[in-house]
Amino acid sequence: MKTLVVGISGVTNGGKTTLAKKLQKQLPSCSVISQDDYFKPESEIKIDENGFLQYDELEALNMEILMSAVYSWMKNPRNSLESDDLESAEEVPILIIEGFLLYTYKPLDSVWNRRYFLTIPYEECKRRRSTRVYEPPDPPGYFDGHVWPMYLKHRKEIEDITRNIVYLDGTKSEEDLFTRVCDDLTEERAKQKCLQITPKVPSSSTSGIL
Repeated sequence: MKTLVVGISGVTNGGKTTLAKKLQKQLPSCSVISQDDYFKPESEIKIDENGFLQYDELEALNMEILMSAVYSWMKNPRNSLESDDLESAEEVPILIIEGFLLYTYKPLDSVWNRRYFLTIPYEECKRRRSTRVYEPPDPPGYFDGHVWPMYLKHRKEIEDITRNIVYLDGTKSEEDLFTRVCDDLTEERAKQKCLQITPKVPSSSTSGIL
């Protein structure tokens, strides 16, 4: 069965979850896996010399369990869908994986069909972060001392590797971002659906044609 696996990554508070949920609501046969659901318990998170919990590293996440969930979906995507209407049943299933540390985890490299990365400037990111409530809460200096430096580090890592990643301006409206990605996925889904239903022409049928 043809499937599409889509990554939506980027900076903290860049709009990843909002975009993923809106796409899931609009696109039939679409499931979402959120990387935030795979954080290890606080007791297992490393602490740096400044006393900051190192949440913005892959080691803070149960990535093997996330990967297992991805493989399970790929094996039988229909089991993950809430809707069983005819329209959904005929569509190529889409899995959206959203999270802040997706493209530096090597095992995921082989599954992507589309990759998006949301960016916003430092000032806007800090402002948005200050309006969110986290558990545990951000201690004083955490954004400048850990969150933003780690974001810059991870972004440089993915930019240094040749990858087909589409960068999105997270300061644009939710509707603009949604339309951009939804149109892209709708077009790609149509291509995959066409490949799925178009019978292959045996190579022998062309012999003798000049």
